[in-house]
Amino acid sequence: MPERSIKRNSRSGMSLVELIVAFTILLALTSMAVPLARSRVRRVKERDLRVALDDMRKAIDKYKDMADGNKLGPQEGVDTFNYPKTLQSLVDGVKGAGATADVKVKFLRRIPKDPMTGTYEWGMHSMQDDPKSSGWGGQNVFDVYTKSQDKAADGTPYADW
Repeated sequence: MPERSIKRNSRSGMSLVELIVAFTILLALTSMAVPLARSRVRRVKERDLRVALDDMRKAIDKYKDMADGNKLGPQEGVDTFNYPKTLQSLVDGVKGAGATADVKVKFLRRIPKDPMTGTYEWGMHSMQDDPKSSGWGGQNVFDVYTKSQDKAADGTPYADW
């Protein structure tokens, strides 16, 4: 009888070699999964950045089109280029002109969060600024960009999107 219990004990566990092999396989699988997860997170952030930039640029363009068509009422500090003074003015809205004089026209529900920096702060260009400058003159909002210094997988800086 003692023989039988010895055999049972030796078969019930894993040998050191089996543990090393199992650990090595798990390590290899983990080392493959981490880069895939990181690239997935990066792709999601890039998609969110494109959507946010597109939404804000469409709102700026809609504001410009309405201002050029005299569909917006008189506003303080508007220059001859008819671009919004700030991004916040797209959210707050502006009084319409003519039949919509009593209604505030809003172009954005909220300023989107920058997925690259995790903040609500966006870089802006005015019509008078140099397109490659990183500063904003403050005259109007002609374009927006992320303040992230990172680069996309193709090597282009996110700020150039």
